[in-house]
Amino acid sequence: MNEMEFLQSTGFTEIYDPTTVLINIGLSIILGMFVSYVYKSTHKGLSYSQSFMLTIVFVTIIVAMVMMIIGNNVARAFALVGALSIIRFRTVVKDTKDTAYVFLALFAGMASGTSSYFIAIAGTTIFSMVSFILYYLNYGAFYKSEFILKLRVPMSEKVGEYINVINNYAKRSDVLHIEPSGDKETVKLTYDILLKKDTDAKNLTTDLDLLDGVNEIILVASKHDIDY
Repeated sequence: MNEMEFLQSTGFTEIYDPTTVLINIGLSIILGMFVSYVYKSTHKGLSYSQSFMLTIVFVTIIVAMVMMIIGNNVARAFALVGALSIIRFRTVVKDTKDTAYVFLALFAGMASGTSSYFIAIAGTTIFSMVSFILYYLNYGAFYKSEFILKLRVPMSEKVGEYINVINNYAKRSDVLHIEPSGDKETVKLTYDILLKKDTDAKNLTTDLDLLDGVNEIILVASKHDIDY
């Protein structure tokens, strides 16, 4: 058995020529950067991370190279699983949607690494279009005029003034949290409110600020998933 026959029998022959390798890696870089751009453009909340953006690009490139190394060799695939099993990932994903982008990066890398160019480009494009459409439609939002209102008021029996103001603007208001101060002089209240159709959130905070004793007014939009 000559050297070429031995390599073919053991599966160590090169499947991809240098030009194909460069094309596959180049496509993985483009798709990885495109996926990270879609993630950045459609991200909501305060859990944005630049390192996650870079991770998406790196994962896409690495997976593409891994797929080219494995090729159609089953032994290499099992060897790679064994080698990667020693790695422990302990980074907590704050937003569950981020997991979808990790899987998209894996898909783009696998498709690029196996020279499935149409699947790679079409799949990534369709996912991105759906992501932008759901982002602009605000799909899944419970209400478009729901807010979290926090304010501090005097701890007295005359509490009707700020309640009347809230009722004038809110279609619905529910108390979420009550926190008395240490000196028992004031109390911090947290409301979940749904504004009426033709009301303005800014006017609500202005009217509350005009009341005597009412301070520390905070109004946070809760139509998106935000880490408070």
